Amino acid sequence: MAASPSCWPPPPRGFSLALCLLLVLLCCLAAPAAGELVRRVAGDDGPFFEPFNVTYDHRAVRIGGERRMLVSAGLHYPRATPEMWPSLIAKCKEGGADVIETYVFWNGHEPAKGQYYFEGRFDLVKFAKLVAAEVGFPVWLRDIPGIEFRTDNEPFKAEMQTFVTKIVDIMKEEKLYSWQGGPIILQQVRKPFSRLSDCIENEYGNIQSQYGQAGKRYMQWAAQMALGLDAGVPWVMCRQTDAPEQIVGDLKPHSTLAMPSTVMGLNQILTISQQYGLRIGMDEYADWGGPLPHRPAQDSAFAVARFYQRGGSLQNYYMYFGGTNFERTAGGPLQITSYDYDAPIDEYGILRQPKWGHLKDLHAAIKLCEPALTAVDDSPQYVKLGSMQEAHIYSTAKVHANGSISANAQICSAFLANIDEHKYVSVWIFGKSYNLPPWSVSILPDCENVAFNTAMVGTQTSVFTIESGSPSYSGRHNPLVLSLGDGSRYLSSTWWTFKEPIGTWGDSFAAQGILEHLNVTKDISDYLWYTTSVNISNDNVAFWRSKGVLPSITIDKIRDVARVFVNGKLAGSKVGKWVSLNQQVQLVEGLNELTLLSEIVGLQNYGAFLEKDGAGFRGRVKLTGLSDGDVDLTNSLWTYQVGLKGEFSMIYSPEKQGCSEWSGMQKDDIQSPFTWYKTTFDAPEGTDPVAIGLGSMGKGQAWVNGHLIGRYWSLVAPKSGCTSSCNYAGAYSESKCQSNCGMPTQSWYHIPREWLQESDNLLVLFEETGGDPSLISLEVHYTKTICSRISENYYPPLSAWSHVSKGRASVNAVAPELHLQCDDGHVISKITFASYGTPSGGCQNFSVGKCHASSTLDLVTEACVGKDKCAISVTNDVFGDPCPRVVKDLAVEAECSPPSANKESRDEM
Repeated sequence: MAASPSCWPPPPRGFSLALCLLLVLLCCLAAPAAGELVRRVAGDDGPFFEPFNVTYDHRAVRIGGERRMLVSAGLHYPRATPEMWPSLIAKCKEGGADVIETYVFWNGHEPAKGQYYFEGRFDLVKFAKLVAAEVGFPVWLRDIPGIEFRTDNEPFKAEMQTFVTKIVDIMKEEKLYSWQGGPIILQQVRKPFSRLSDCIENEYGNIQSQYGQAGKRYMQWAAQMALGLDAGVPWVMCRQTDAPEQIVGDLKPHSTLAMPSTVMGLNQILTISQQYGLRIGMDEYADWGGPLPHRPAQDSAFAVARFYQRGGSLQNYYMYFGGTNFERTAGGPLQITSYDYDAPIDEYGILRQPKWGHLKDLHAAIKLCEPALTAVDDSPQYVKLGSMQEAHIYSTAKVHANGSISANAQICSAFLANIDEHKYVSVWIFGKSYNLPPWSVSILPDCENVAFNTAMVGTQTSVFTIESGSPSYSGRHNPLVLSLGDGSRYLSSTWWTFKEPIGTWGDSFAAQGILEHLNVTKDISDYLWYTTSVNISNDNVAFWRSKGVLPSITIDKIRDVARVFVNGKLAGSKVGKWVSLNQQVQLVEGLNELTLLSEIVGLQNYGAFLEKDGAGFRGRVKLTGLSDGDVDLTNSLWTYQVGLKGEFSMIYSPEKQGCSEWSGMQKDDIQSPFTWYKTTFDAPEGTDPVAIGLGSMGKGQAWVNGHLIGRYWSLVAPKSGCTSSCNYAGAYSESKCQSNCGMPTQSWYHIPREWLQESDNLLVLFEETGGDPSLISLEVHYTKTICSRISENYYPPLSAWSHVSKGRASVNAVAPELHLQCDDGHVISKITFASYGTPSGGCQNFSVGKCHASSTLDLVTEACVGKDKCAISVTNDVFGDPCPRVVKDLAVEAECSPPSANKESRDEM
């Protein structure tokens, strides 16, 4: 039954993130380890700081005239909710970041030409009070006659200048630039999903040659356009050897400025370049049907430390928090909804340990070296320590590396590197011997004492838990939660369904030939239906029967998903990027309705000539295997239908539930393709992040209370390619440390707490291939188990280093510390293991060794239980000496739980 006219929505806009042109604005934060970068002043509406100038020289960015070593954390505001922003920014700051880097998404802010949107997750001004951002290509840009992206093309340059000017003007009006007392210190115009941060047309040098002289002219124009906006802060350009003189660039000839660069991303490969200090390799994103890459904390720290060791001054983590590609904003082709990125802060806003803590310690160690790093005007003093070992010394005077420097008064910091992947090596420098683990960097803030080594992790390991959350019962509503005998919790026992019609259902049109997908849909939907008729003779049916064969539909090239229907029934599907399709079909005598469905799963987001990539079908569409030869259907009359009936009826919206006829789910509705499902549910108690498990479903989209949480797809990764352990040492590649083999790439999807109400939450799914909604579960995501193991010979805590005076600090007398920390709002509820002595095993597998201080459990319990975090000195002074002349470790495993108020409310139910 057709929906009434009042139920139809206005034309959808801004559904997809599409391709991006980015304006990067960097926000200055206080860095506790080194003092505040700039002086803060009171005022919620600005100024936020005393006005200060930002400049740069060949060595570093200058803030208020002073060189600074900066750590930047990538955090994209639309990939989180506004309610998450304060906590995320605070965690970046606590982790040692000085700067927040984010995108300004052009397609999100200008979904239709001349129509601007700055609300909700796209409230740039609200976010930019602390951070600043980047921008993205909207799909409507493709429709401008004669346009070509990122080259000397007048239509493109006109639109780009209009939008960039709009953003700069808003930032000025809100007084967000540093010279106005605001947080923005650097900015760029750049493309999306790039690997290096903070540049005008970032990495354009990688593709400029494909545009010839027009590319060079465009790069020069982009620089002059940016400078002409008079923003009052530096513009930067990376991976560009011919950047204009007024633009910061890291690859200009003879420049010692190695900034800014990204070495954090999941799949970024760092190699050492004698000319520039480092080079970043290509970046791969998690794709549907692929495993999940992982980069060990030790290797991430090694790459960052090497960057600063070899002259770097500003480094950006892409990503520090990845977040979620809500709605249809995931890139493509075929990139998953999660943008977790194995980042130090996970998709849900929870600290990923030990990566976050290990990098926090690294940042603190680098800040201790800042006086020496900024004092050296040229290259550091280089010392060869072995065939694969080297030192870089930053000092105000030349250092005699073979002798003690304890009597010298100069400011001095040193980095000792062992790039051997396999061997521990002892090196002699400064009159002392230093032991270097494989593939590691030791940092000596005073050229004497080691404060940090990248391969030696001294922070806790956190084990994420996804558990069924108790529903938040209301007095007027009985929750639809089905508890099974095995203890499993499923979301709901009551579901309703609505069948999506195949092919045409509403406003359609006919055209001769195969039209390009995006030219028709304008990206207001992932789906485009192509329908035509094929007349089959009795002779052909007899021919197929006699030969025992079936005819086939062939398409030269498809992208990303193509489905073939004959007379309303699904015949088969094909997935891939511009791959061929050959699908057998069963046709009957007479007129047959042939329907092709083209689906996009994210738009192309990197490379040259993006406007020409397109989507849908290319080449010829044929019916093969007929008795008298093939039939070319390419130029037939096709009827086109954009999108889904349920999608355009907005049956996912709480306000539109009366606009479609839902029916109770029957057994036959399970595993039924092209079906809409809905149910209601109550939110789990507490404030922990919420995840919905859609592993029992096939492929589709999911809405909660009208919010599209994203695409889902239970495509399974290959069984091979993952290992049980991962060696951090050696050059990183995306295939080195993979996980999730033989499992769906993504099964859990983030539902922001802000999108939930206490009860009667509406969940709507559109399922394409068939699934079982009765097996969907709703869970809370938090850190339940935390573990740490510290040796009594480990380095003193970095907090023990006083503010360095004349390059010296005395820390040898301070004992190392074991630190434990639960998620926000959780406390340590139980110590499940504690041993000071010679414990064996690892996290979740500790056991007591031959040497053990019997008082350990009681002492640790007293120090930690009931607290959100605790610190314990690892020394005989605390535990006694259970085995003299033996090096002892303290190993602890603990459980974190929600606060007691939540426990009590659950007990009352």
